[in-house]
Amino acid sequence: MEKRTIGSSELSVAPLAFGGNVFGWTANELTSFQLLDAFVDAGFNLIDTADVYSRWVPGNQGGESETIIGNWLKRSGKRDQVIIATKLGGELAPDKKGLGKDYLKRAVDASLQRLQTDYIDLYQSHYDDLDTPIEETLDGFDKLIKEGKMRVIGASNFTPERLVESLKISEKLGYPIYQSLQPEYNLYDREKYETLYEPIVQQNGISVISYFSLASGFLTGKYRSETDLSKSPRGQGVKKYLNNRGFAILKALDEVAEQYNATPAEVSLAWLMARPGITAPIASATSVDQLHDIAKATEVKLDKSAIDKLTTASAW
Repeated sequence: MEKRTIGSSELSVAPLAFGGNVFGWTANELTSFQLLDAFVDAGFNLIDTADVYSRWVPGNQGGESETIIGNWLKRSGKRDQVIIATKLGGELAPDKKGLGKDYLKRAVDASLQRLQTDYIDLYQSHYDDLDTPIEETLDGFDKLIKEGKMRVIGASNFTPERLVESLKISEKLGYPIYQSLQPEYNLYDREKYETLYEPIVQQNGISVISYFSLASGFLTGKYRSETDLSKSPRGQGVKKYLNNRGFAILKALDEVAEQYNATPAEVSLAWLMARPGITAPIASATSVDQLHDIAKATEVKLDKSAIDKLTTASAW
């Protein structure tokens, strides 16, 4: 399978990432093991998670996703076959949040313990920390990379200004450089990324690992009216897409999907993979059948007319 490099690093990944936010939420441990096995057996290797997944579930504390992945790594012996990407910075507790140097060390050690591994391939700042100097965060990353606890760093949910400032400080002071950006980006949610972030990542050679790549499931085509919103726990998050623009996107997806004998989800992901600078969109699945569906997206090679139809229908 085609591999793509994350920034200027040595990390090489297949063009689709599995979103570990479902582990410990809508996928229990047994199902998660089945999903991870199927994902790797299909030739993929990038698994994205975060220390706060899935804290939002009643009874959870955070760390559930990493723990499940760690148990799978131990059971499967497939650590050398995967690229593990996790994040810190989201609030786990009042004293467990942010990007301060001391907390960074505590957070990475906790993630390593849960993941049952000696190193994290891609460690990402989940949210910016305006109370911590950028230099302090980058110095902390630098020390932990030198200790072998992580290989490459990435950013998510930074403002364009703070991302650019971080890149400048890294270059000026010789600190590690953010090699990836994880923004919200999909056929519907395009404007913010394309206007504010795309010029930055292209100018600096930063890889993009997009989240909400299927717009919380809207771009799978299974939500076409308000009565459909009860189909899954994520349904209410789809309501905002049920408008004229959303329906125009679904119409174009249906037409292209029929042309390629594919599903709307496959076509949506294929459109993302064809975008300049997109390294690996993140997609989740809660069943092996769903996983096989999204995995087929890598086999859908859209021609220019199909890409143009989708881009025009989703114009903002």
